[in-house]
Amino acid sequence: MLALMLGASAGAAVAQSNVTVYGIVDVALVRESGGTASSTKLTSGVEAGSRLGFKGSEDLGGGVSAIFLLENGFQADTGAMGQGGLLFGRQAYVGLQSKSAGTLTLGRQYTPQYLTVAAADPFGSGTAGDTKNLMAATGNGASRMDNAVKYASPVLGGFSAEVVYGAGEVAGDSSAGRQFGGALAYAAGPLVLRLAHHNRNNDTATLKNTSNAKNTVLTALYDFGVLKAHAAYGVDKGLNSALPRNLANPFGYAVAPTPSTDSNVLLLGVSVPQGAGTWLASWIRKDDKTGVNQDARQLAAGYRHYLSKRTDVYAVYAAIRNRNGAGYTVGSAIEGGSGDRAFNLGLRHAF
Repeated sequence: MLALMLGASAGAAVAQSNVTVYGIVDVALVRESGGTASSTKLTSGVEAGSRLGFKGSEDLGGGVSAIFLLENGFQADTGAMGQGGLLFGRQAYVGLQSKSAGTLTLGRQYTPQYLTVAAADPFGSGTAGDTKNLMAATGNGASRMDNAVKYASPVLGGFSAEVVYGAGEVAGDSSAGRQFGGALAYAAGPLVLRLAHHNRNNDTATLKNTSNAKNTVLTALYDFGVLKAHAAYGVDKGLNSALPRNLANPFGYAVAPTPSTDSNVLLLGVSVPQGAGTWLASWIRKDDKTGVNQDARQLAAGYRHYLSKRTDVYAVYAAIRNRNGAGYTVGSAIEGGSGDRAFNLGLRHAF
């Protein structure tokens, strides 16, 4: 056994790894209004969360590689840590990747549901036009899941799939807090279709027998060359399946908004490249099917101009119309927002 361990260590010492350091620094001037108080601020992570990441791979032979990714989120306007102070709160995983068999990863990762919605959003799940303002990323509003085991298949005939499972790790209750989900994608020429589902158990060590948060979404992209059409239709059911991004009653209603437990969401959008820039627009309808009928509509428009392959400036405006006491707010990539209108003017650099 000792000889085997020493042999493995020697092999590891000789093996070569490929490590890349990368990141994004994104800062914007943000004007929020329509809530109990308007605000103008300089904030980080509006179009995309500011981050510093490390990713690498090691060729193990036979078409198999060991891979890892560690991604820290931070606030470029203050230097503070993001994701509640987690060191690698954006992503942290290790895995094995095979050209023929697919990829298996373990750690903190994005859910297939979130990745499906973000890929269909003209604004890329960022700026004031972010789909997350009305379309749930996954149950409990989280785009990532801890303790996750994910498998992503290779592409076969245009089809690909991924599945994920996350243990709740609640002592004495193997089902409490657990999550599972998956997605199926098909790409053929200018058409991309995706179907995703996520299921999150709401039980805790003290709260039992609650309904699960279930989110399902079908998305479509079609590239006409002169423009790209974006569409998504989501169904959210169960407790915490469609939480507003700002739960602090931002409009000061006498009766706080009631989070929907049964709703449908429709997204229609377009992105139009023009020279060194792209025009963006989307319309989102939130149809609350519960008795309180707290519907909402969002309209967003913007422009992104590329100064280089790695640097762009952007300007985006979005407004939400809440009905029957709904409390949805216009946020951005990492913030929930404080009112029903917002304007962003920002700069993003990737390295």
